[in-house]
Amino acid sequence: MEVNLLMSIIEQYGYVAIFFLLWLGIVGLPIPDELVVATGGFLVSIGILDPFYSLLTAYLGVASGLTIGFLLGKYFGKPILGWLSKKEKMRAKVERSTALLEKYGTTALCISYLFPVVRHLVPYLVAMGGMTYRRYALLSYPIGLVWTVAFYLIGYVFGRNVETIIGMIRSYGAYTLMALLVVLGVVLLVRKMRGGTSQAKRGE
Repeated sequence: MEVNLLMSIIEQYGYVAIFFLLWLGIVGLPIPDELVVATGGFLVSIGILDPFYSLLTAYLGVASGLTIGFLLGKYFGKPILGWLSKKEKMRAKVERSTALLEKYGTTALCISYLFPVVRHLVPYLVAMGGMTYRRYALLSYPIGLVWTVAFYLIGYVFGRNVETIIGMIRSYGAYTLMALLVVLGVVLLVRKMRGGTSQAKRGE
């Protein structure tokens, strides 16, 4: 199971492993980014990792991947895109990424986070299209933080079930993610209310 492998790697190498696993995601590491972030959240929930450093290194890994994607697109975009388009599966992803940009413009940077692989390709394409790094950073880094926090919390709340849940998200897309975030919000609210009730009882 990928979760067991990730747990073993992260337990052995700590926060550095989270950073590099996410950083290497931009070059096609076969382990889903979502699962790396969620596993970090799960390890926090069982007391193995610190919550702040786990989230921080996850976001830094995501942000570094976004930066590398933009720079590769800016300086090596056409050769990389040509190489990717030779593979049938990747060609379909490139076409989907291009379609998103044509339909939504620069907003596609935000929408692309809902689609595996596509979110790695869109930075190449916008850089090739001449977007400035400043504009790219203003659009991509905040949504990258939201994405990181969402999957961190999914891992924290759903624990060992994250592999199944993330498989569903990658298969069925945005609707599954939104439904899970609603469930996540309810679970966190219930936990908070229970915690408040327990404290009130102790104070009586």
